Amino acid sequence: MTELSLPSSVLLAGGGSAGHVSPLLALADRLRALRPEMSITALGTETGLEARLVPARGYPLVTIPKVPLPRKPGPDLLRVPGRLRSAVAAVESAIDQTSAEVVVGFGGYVSTPAYLAARRRGVPIVIHEQNARPGLANRLGARLTPFVGTTFASTKLPHARRVGMPLRPEISTLDRAARRAEALEHFGLADARPTVLVTGGSLGAKRLNDAFSARVLELSEAGIQVLHATGAGKLFAAPDTGAGARYVVTEYVDAMELAYAAADLVVARSGANTVCELTAVGLPAVYVPLPIGNGEQELNAADTVAAGGGLLVKDADLTPTWVTQQLIPLARDEQRVAAMAAAAARVGERGGDQLLADLVGAAYASRTTRR
Repeated sequence: MTELSLPSSVLLAGGGSAGHVSPLLALADRLRALRPEMSITALGTETGLEARLVPARGYPLVTIPKVPLPRKPGPDLLRVPGRLRSAVAAVESAIDQTSAEVVVGFGGYVSTPAYLAARRRGVPIVIHEQNARPGLANRLGARLTPFVGTTFASTKLPHARRVGMPLRPEISTLDRAARRAEALEHFGLADARPTVLVTGGSLGAKRLNDAFSARVLELSEAGIQVLHATGAGKLFAAPDTGAGARYVVTEYVDAMELAYAAADLVVARSGANTVCELTAVGLPAVYVPLPIGNGEQELNAADTVAAGGGLLVKDADLTPTWVTQQLIPLARDEQRVAAMAAAAARVGERGGDQLLADLVGAAYASRTTRR
């Protein structure tokens, strides 16, 4: 991708959850690296994560009205057309003010009006879908553009091509082996013991917290050290493991790349970003899909599990007994864990940010060709 093939101004639409904001910021960073003078503006709402994370990363944020789409008929459905018109008009204004030459959408509340406004303004649209099962906004948007990137090969959208997940450079360039000693020292862990990372994300996962907190001493006695990120407000006091393997409990890990470098095996939910980060760095995992929603978390892990890079465990089955009977033997089986790590790495994609940037360039080229 050369500088001349990239637009001078882009509008990135995505917000509400880390699943939308994280790839948006990763793409923004990549575009800025490729063309430092590019104008990059994010589109979001006043209440989503983007309101804090986007300005903190140094990018301007334009907020528009939130347009939730009710899943069932009712009074809220009658309000959608008016709200949508207002949001589309706000995006059109943002396109005009920033002279955006490409609009990139990541799904969520702000993307539907962004797609409609871009089409009305004749601006090329690029779509990135994070989940294996696409959301409503991207199902609509994929009908309006041939430039559709997906995280997973199994995602069914018109014009879809797999680009993977745009990841932070700290993750996409991580050499786990090279940073392992630093990571273990950072968390106060030992070099000679198998290490399990347990994480339910920033909000935590009660099921994981309950199952593992009940088996702290048993894990320690088995020689397995654990780094357990419980999520905000869910910290628990682990019993003293004495001379056994350490059990480190923290609410949140600021430098996840160090947690990944320390770990041999991970137990986590299977959000798209989690699956993509773990496979990119070659970490085997036990995936415990969130048991609500439309089942997308199970689908997110499906390709990795089929390749042998992870195991899928239902939420209800993740119990203290499972930790004893399944997790402990797995964590102590060095050969099996190594084979799973190699399989995970084969599935992983480290260059998602560049591949999506290439798609932005292709969309821009289509615009200049038509003119």
